[in-house]
Amino acid sequence: MRLALSSLRSLVAMALIVAFAPAATAGGTDGVAPLLPRAASSFNDVADGSWAAAAIEYVARNHAWMRDYGPDVFRPERTESRALFARALARAFARGDEAEGDPSFTDLPRTDPRYPSVAIVVERGWMTTTTGDAFRPDEPVTTVEVHAGLLRALRLRRELNGLDTIATLDGVALDHGRGFAPLALGMVLGFRLDHDRDELDVRPKSELSRAEVAYSLWRAHQALTVSSWRLRDVAAYRTIILGRLGPRLRAMAEFGFDSVGQPYLWSGEWPKATPSGYCCGGQTTGGFDCSGIVWWAMRDDEGGYGAAAIRGFRGWSLPQRSSADMASVGPRIPYRDTLPGDLLFFDGTGDGVVDHVSISLGRGWALDASDSYGGVSVIRVGEGWYRERFTHARRII
Repeated sequence: MRLALSSLRSLVAMALIVAFAPAATAGGTDGVAPLLPRAASSFNDVADGSWAAAAIEYVARNHAWMRDYGPDVFRPERTESRALFARALARAFARGDEAEGDPSFTDLPRTDPRYPSVAIVVERGWMTTTTGDAFRPDEPVTTVEVHAGLLRALRLRRELNGLDTIATLDGVALDHGRGFAPLALGMVLGFRLDHDRDELDVRPKSELSRAEVAYSLWRAHQALTVSSWRLRDVAAYRTIILGRLGPRLRAMAEFGFDSVGQPYLWSGEWPKATPSGYCCGGQTTGGFDCSGIVWWAMRDDEGGYGAAAIRGFRGWSLPQRSSADMASVGPRIPYRDTLPGDLLFFDGTGDGVVDHVSISLGRGWALDASDSYGGVSVIRVGEGWYRERFTHARRII
């Protein structure tokens, strides 16, 4: 009876995965979260209807990629180790292949049962070792490591390289952190979820739970199957040439890149909890909404706002806080006349009201924070959802 019930619940979960997979609402709106998957669970320690239930069923019941603790236990809250993530990668994307060589790790002997999967993911470059060929199998896997591993397994190295070599039209390479490319691309592909509870949102260096890894793995595999259009869409990342940016705008863009991978937070405008005595309302955790990232990257010190001192460059006058209020001021600039640094406004719901804003980086690219992909990224606005819902731009420079 236990097996029959488990099979039935698994079938129900799979049906819900297909029916209720998050919609591809590239861009989203201020505070309108995408549809979350809700499913029954066949694991004793995963609650029916929990945010990760559908993903866990997919990666550990319908497939055995993360079936690490027996048939009835998943341990969703346990921090995932690098070795277990390597095994999940190998099972999902290496399809039973073995390493052609015989790599050596100082901290993982060949007799260890985890060695074969670690060997193949390292050989294929999906995961890396540290100086001295240590793999660190028992250390927690982080957000940026999960993004990087999944993207490499999906053969998106050209797209990652395009982000790594991001430059302006006049040939100036832009500085960014080492995790910038996998975080930006993983966000766009939907590896992250904007949780209902802000304290659950993960950050670039977060040590991920097994539930978070399951969600990212599920979304990555969807890109090979039911959402294959996502891989076609991100081909634009293979070569990213932004508009011409003067020194001040270039500093703004590079500062904004430092926030890529930060979570989406309704009314958020700082990457961490706000300091004591902050003028404009308390923020108990870090994160940004769409107009919040605009303030963080661009707004001058006015009305007690103090981000300019942190940035190291002065911003521009922008007293309005919401996307709708920002859009209500100044001449309306059509898309064909937009320049880097312009604020780009969108009507995400089609009701005639502006509900989203991005910062133009020129040539169809923008810095953006969206709930539909869980936070801050560099996105394409020259076509697709963003271009269709564009209303007008505003110049504050």
